[in-house]
Amino acid sequence: MSYLHQFVFGIYPYIALAIFLLGSLVRFEREQYSWKSESSQMLHRGNLRMASILFHLGIIGLFFGHAVGLLTPLAVWEALGVTHSFKQVFAMTAGGIMGTLCLVGVLMLLARRFANDRLAANTTWRDKLVLLWILATLLLGLSTIVVSASHLDGHEMVLLMSWAQHIVTFRGDAATFIAGASTVFKLHLFMGMSLFVIFPFSRLVHVWSGFGAVTYLGRSWQLVRPRR
Repeated sequence: MSYLHQFVFGIYPYIALAIFLLGSLVRFEREQYSWKSESSQMLHRGNLRMASILFHLGIIGLFFGHAVGLLTPLAVWEALGVTHSFKQVFAMTAGGIMGTLCLVGVLMLLARRFANDRLAANTTWRDKLVLLWILATLLLGLSTIVVSASHLDGHEMVLLMSWAQHIVTFRGDAATFIAGASTVFKLHLFMGMSLFVIFPFSRLVHVWSGFGAVTYLGRSWQLVRPRR
């Protein structure tokens, strides 16, 4: 196992996580006026509604699908009677559906943003970077389905799960599990981790607000009294 592999898959995940959390906190503290999704609806409506729905539905499904699929202990799946082969086929199917929805959405967003002169003039390099980075990550993720289809025993999926679970439990041997994994999987993992590095410096920070909005469900009713 090379030093580069050990760094990228054993150390870099923690660097990415630290930048993700601390960077988000610093930006919230210092640049609250920039903490927004920077909607471009006023400049050009276009296909924004459909593109946004497809993109958000797909990427939310992918996020939670990856979280559940990678971080649920193997013992839980075995206790439920779910075989590795079945879980892999299910993951390929669900990931393919959600990935395709997200891909169509992000392509529509890219076409809308780059084809319209007003939007292009108001698009920052960070906006372009985020969309193109997500596109590349998606394409790599969808490519892993082709690789996985050649071996449906679930072995490589188990190795990826072991890597993720060793990372979140701070065990130092995590990188060894995917030393022999396909290059496509490694590139997909690197791009996915790097997206967390980009996160605090882009419009993606509004995702925190989306999760934070759930707390409003438990807030007391606002009392409005008539003026006298």
